[in-house]
Amino acid sequence: MSCFTTRRRLFSLIPVALLALTAASTGLSVSLQAAPPAGFTPLFNEKDLTGFRGGDTFDHRKLLAMPEDQRAAQIAKWTTSMREVNPKTGKAHWYVEGNELVNDGFGAYATTEKDYGDFELLVEYKTVPLADSGIYLRGVPQVQIWDYTEKAKFNLGADKGSGGLWNNSPGAPGKDPRVLADKPFGEWNRFRIVMVGARVSVWLNGKSVVEHALLENYYDRKQPIPVRGPIQLQTHGGEIRWRNINIREIGGKEANELLAHHGEAGFKSVFNGKSFEGWDGPVDNYEVVENAVRCKPHKGGTIFTKAEYDDFKARLEFKLPPGGNNGLAIRYPGSGDTAYVGMCESQVLDDNYEKATGEKIDPRQTHGSAYGMVAAARGYQRPIGDWNFEEVTVKGSTIRVELNGTLILDADLSKVTEFMANSAHPGKDRTRGHFGFAGHNDPVMFRNIRIEPLPH
Repeated sequence: MSCFTTRRRLFSLIPVALLALTAASTGLSVSLQAAPPAGFTPLFNEKDLTGFRGGDTFDHRKLLAMPEDQRAAQIAKWTTSMREVNPKTGKAHWYVEGNELVNDGFGAYATTEKDYGDFELLVEYKTVPLADSGIYLRGVPQVQIWDYTEKAKFNLGADKGSGGLWNNSPGAPGKDPRVLADKPFGEWNRFRIVMVGARVSVWLNGKSVVEHALLENYYDRKQPIPVRGPIQLQTHGGEIRWRNINIREIGGKEANELLAHHGEAGFKSVFNGKSFEGWDGPVDNYEVVENAVRCKPHKGGTIFTKAEYDDFKARLEFKLPPGGNNGLAIRYPGSGDTAYVGMCESQVLDDNYEKATGEKIDPRQTHGSAYGMVAAARGYQRPIGDWNFEEVTVKGSTIRVELNGTLILDADLSKVTEFMANSAHPGKDRTRGHFGFAGHNDPVMFRNIRIEPLPH
């Protein structure tokens, strides 16, 4: 178990950073820290390229979808490029010098053989004038590294410094770093990168440059980034040196805590963990177990807050049994089937529902979907038995669903004209109503249920 405190896990500056900052202030070399911090695993062994293969700017989903022989051939081609000798220097494009991993600016990217989900990455780098590089997260570009003095690239944002999610859309959160934090050339820079779902936070030299921003999928902006993928160190025409490259994988419990912590001040609990005080509907069909709401087996119906909401954000955790089925009642009028008479039912469903039950479902029935109207992206749930974190934002006619840090639905229901089974949804344009749970006979559990009303 990591020796770091919960406070560190909640995006405060971590104790390991203090060593680097102290060393920098006293003139000592940070490279004295040879062993990885507690809980971290080195990606670079300071001897050779073990653990790395070659890679490129290539959709990781497409790579995994290739037949095995084609995928192996493609990786071999990239790895050959990575290890190729530069005739001008007599050295490989990637080589080890002391405790540093050095790239001459050419060759395929150094790409981890292992894929990662949620993680905390620590890495130091030193580069040269006019260089341009970056770190790909789960194979998606990128945390930017470049020459913040190169005036020719000021129009691209170079003057703002490194650390931004440069391939995000113009104006999107995280595209530009919040502050200029690069050190002068010749000095080592230090990144701390925390990734939970598609949410990325970046610290450069101890300064927060990106805070909890969604990393967009460069390869297909209509789809979220992969749930797992490699870490890639990009080559881009100029020498860059790397050292102290360490990673710590983040488990579901910690990930949920990190997601819940960000922006928590505006949320208020709507469930006390002990009783159904403040709730209405068929509450006898539900029970309180371990501070959570649970639908009783073979029971159901929609229970809902006595309070009504127009625009709001809701945060909660849920846990599903195999084949589990439930839903979030959004702007529910207090009676009837919320999927049709409420603004919508935001589906809560086992991602492996078909395998668990043998039943086929419409894409508009998958988890996070606006039931029967708009399908959500699939494949972002934690394993059955684990708690998932979800945030739902309802504003005007729009609904956004973020599951475990990844945006899986972003829909404007006022524009929906086609419905599953041609069944109309007369409530989809409702502007106010209750929030609740639409049970469907399965013991689905909910806890830490909080709502933040939003201004109009």
